[in-house]
Amino acid sequence: MIYGVILAGGIGSRMAKEKPKQYLNIGGKPIILHTIEKFRLCSEFEKTIILCPEDWIEYTKELVHKYIKKTEDIVIIKGGSTRNETIQNAIDFIENEGNLNNDTIIVTHDAVRPFVTYRIIQDNIKAAEGYGACDTVIPATDTIVESQDNQVVSAIPDRSKLYQGQTPQSFNALKLRELYRSLSEEEKDILTDAAKIFVIKGEPVYLIKGETSNMKITYPYDITVAESLLKEKKDA
Repeated sequence: MIYGVILAGGIGSRMAKEKPKQYLNIGGKPIILHTIEKFRLCSEFEKTIILCPEDWIEYTKELVHKYIKKTEDIVIIKGGSTRNETIQNAIDFIENEGNLNNDTIIVTHDAVRPFVTYRIIQDNIKAAEGYGACDTVIPATDTIVESQDNQVVSAIPDRSKLYQGQTPQSFNALKLRELYRSLSEEEKDILTDAAKIFVIKGEPVYLIKGETSNMKITYPYDITVAESLLKEKKDA
């Protein structure tokens, strides 16, 4: 089975707003609704699991019932204290449904990336089914500078081999859980996302071509950019 997993656990501290950023409006409705609608285009999903802060569960349910016509296959549950704990909560839900096995796939995606395309989601599903793990990326366009002491340049890596990570990241759910449980506390401390779990354990993570428009809304300026993108799509 294939599950969509929308990660909406952030509190959006960099946005400096009263609401977490996933609940801010673009195009007249909350960002998270745009993201959910993109996932609704994929009939392959058994269910779409939305994970959010506990205090925002009821609010999220109200939004879904207000804007989405059919909600039987949408589940809203509590996220964890970290990104990876949030994903583990989704896997636990799938296990409790009796659907966690060697063929279970999860497509995990940031709630604040509302411009993900149907093509990207489909490519993630196929790659996760074929290889077990994949990460959506775009080539790095700027030169990346490394500094070991945060004062002077220690290295300038070859840009042609560098990519900027996006989401979705998609996985064989059972393998992801097994690998996560095998990590030491030190290894867990250096995690930045779920794909790194596979990398730490020497497992391959395949690349999926992303889109520059698949932006993450993080700062107030990003809201302006997102509104412009919506207008372009509407006028096209």
